[in-house]
Amino acid sequence: MALASVRAQAEKTRPPRALWTSAMLGRPVGEPEDPAFQLRIIRAALRLLERTDGPVILEDFPDDPPGWVDHPGWTAPGTDPSDAFAAELTAMLPLWQVAQARFGRTSVGLSFQAPEAWPGFVAALLDGGLPTVAALGTTALSARFLCDDIKALYGEAAQAVGPAPSARQVDGWFWRRTAAGGLLRRLRLVAMQSENNALKTVGGRFFVPAPWVEG
Repeated sequence: MALASVRAQAEKTRPPRALWTSAMLGRPVGEPEDPAFQLRIIRAALRLLERTDGPVILEDFPDDPPGWVDHPGWTAPGTDPSDAFAAELTAMLPLWQVAQARFGRTSVGLSFQAPEAWPGFVAALLDGGLPTVAALGTTALSARFLCDDIKALYGEAAQAVGPAPSARQVDGWFWRRTAAGGLLRRLRLVAMQSENNALKTVGGRFFVPAPWVEG
């Protein structure tokens, strides 16, 4: 029995049982912190194992995750979209700390750099340099994981206070309204023009999700 995030793929591969959900890629049972909704999906998937009308069964889960529902009037706290990245990041750090206390965890840390070091590392990349973090060994990995950390810190900070925004709201805010989002798009272009093939590859594939490349 498969949980399918891409319905066309399930139609092509034809597993014996598949349940398609509209959840985001990487979240096949819905949003974090919503065990009730996750349990509904798991139970619906397991019920497919009780059926005998195969050999192939492909069902659609009827409801969108609550994280798809935008909350009217939501704005991320503490950010002026006209700020430069370094100033904006300084404003985001206290909110990120509040978020860590609120949720008891963080996914920031892949880059092996403290946030205070990020602006300098990015500046070196934009100047055509090939800075490297010793723990990661290459510029390509150092840059990729730094971009992941920037996105993670902003996403966590955006949820520091108040009701949780939808995943789409956080993405729209980050890529349309923050200096960091614009910076990552610029960094992607610089990486793709680099003579360092590894940096060119990760820049094109991992710095900016496809829906936001031109946004």
